Amino acid sequence: MNSEAFRLDVRQARRAFERAARAGKDSAVLQREIEERMLDRLDYIRVQPARILDAGCGAGRGLVSLGQRFPNADLLGVDFAQAALRAARRSESRLARAWRSLAGPALTYVCADFSRLPFRSGSVAMVWSNLALAWAADPLSALREIHRVLSPGGLLMFSTYGPDTLKELKAAFAAASGTSHVHSFVDMHDLGDMLVASGFAAPVMDMETLTLTYADATALVGDLRASGQTCAGIGRRPGLMGRGVWRRMLESYESRRSKGRLAATVEALYGHAWKGEPRVDAEGRRVVKIEMRTKIQS
Repeated sequence: MNSEAFRLDVRQARRAFERAARAGKDSAVLQREIEERMLDRLDYIRVQPARILDAGCGAGRGLVSLGQRFPNADLLGVDFAQAALRAARRSESRLARAWRSLAGPALTYVCADFSRLPFRSGSVAMVWSNLALAWAADPLSALREIHRVLSPGGLLMFSTYGPDTLKELKAAFAAASGTSHVHSFVDMHDLGDMLVASGFAAPVMDMETLTLTYADATALVGDLRASGQTCAGIGRRPGLMGRGVWRRMLESYESRRSKGRLAATVEALYGHAWKGEPRVDAEGRRVVKIEMRTKIQS
């Protein structure tokens, strides 16, 4: 894999999500749809985690769903955008806050990059992450950090975007400009290799293609900006886009119009994996499990 293709400016990505959260518009239709499909996949996995970390929780919709699915679990919401966490806190009802403060499990929000999580090793039973891995500067480092904080036998469940996401917009910009204007995403097979390299056991990856349609390219770009999902690659051209580039991009995209609409492909990747039992202890000594059986003679 050419890692240069996926280098990301985290500060630029954080600013984009901060702006989107402060605007207060609920533009996360795609995120909610993919989250629902993740929850459907969770139906086939038997797990009752005592503590769940939502890595890249955004405005907290996933935490609500997880709280309903696992009412006795403590929840940790982590995001690198403070404005998103403030929106998440505001979205929780007073009744829910009162119930949690009196008798319910804890709900805690933490502003952090999930490549450097401020939690002790082995402290959470499940990590949930909906479309956040796409905005990690180094996905491998993020997966290793997630593996660190999971307890043995813990579950990672995530979604992200694949490289065919927004391929029509990418092609339209490529016809209009020689610089990058659309973010690049990691291939499913590379992510599977990263899971193994991070120490996860029995990783499972699958993919599906979703097609959104828009009246025009301006509406698509507006949706991306409103949800904070703008290009944050290091190779992008800084500053404002020229009018000529924008006009040529629109003309190129228009040539792809079908049945009166413009298509926008989303390659949704889903993955889950388990943290196996430790093979070495904290001092690097190999751990060997010995099972003792007693035979009782009658």
